[in-house]
Amino acid sequence: MAKKLGKIEKPPVAEYRTGRKLFFTPLIFTPSEPQADFKKLINSYWSQVEAQVSKLEAMLNNVDKVYHELITVGGEEGMKVIEKLNSGSYQIANTRLKKGAELQPIEDGELLTEFMDWSRCLALGLQNQKVFARVYKSYIQVQKRRNNHIARQIDKTLKSNGTGILLIREGHQVQFPSDIEVFYVAPPGLDEIKRWLRAREAD
Repeated sequence: MAKKLGKIEKPPVAEYRTGRKLFFTPLIFTPSEPQADFKKLINSYWSQVEAQVSKLEAMLNNVDKVYHELITVGGEEGMKVIEKLNSGSYQIANTRLKKGAELQPIEDGELLTEFMDWSRCLALGLQNQKVFARVYKSYIQVQKRRNNHIARQIDKTLKSNGTGILLIREGHQVQFPSDIEVFYVAPPGLDEIKRWLRAREAD
């Protein structure tokens, strides 16, 4: 079970220093033209994430594997994709890479594009129940295969006593290997963003 670190409370370091560890960080995407107050919340969120991850690294071990949703390639090519996708998560990943971590791709290109296409179909607002049922079934099936692939990639690449950071949206439903200790990095800025979004939806 993930340990929520909305408030950084020092865990018993000796208990977690050995074994595989994964810092799960919710991925927040910035609209192309965000409102000024929302952009400020997002910038604050990523600053808080950096502070919390740095504290965890100081208490435990430095991150040696970076995992990022939607990334099918590693190295410089993968970092270029992240930079275009999300400036906040790019800074988190880049800071780790500068300290010696490796960007490890977790997505399979075929599964990812199939998942995204079925997602787009559902977003269209299908009217026919038979069509909806067929599309939804296909969406659930590929979502499960994609999640299994992500879990396998993490299991295969996160070495004994290794520490990784996973940047992925909440509600991902990936089942992590049981021997990996998962730390949920959720700074106060995450709740502030959720409140802002709920307020806009209510308008």
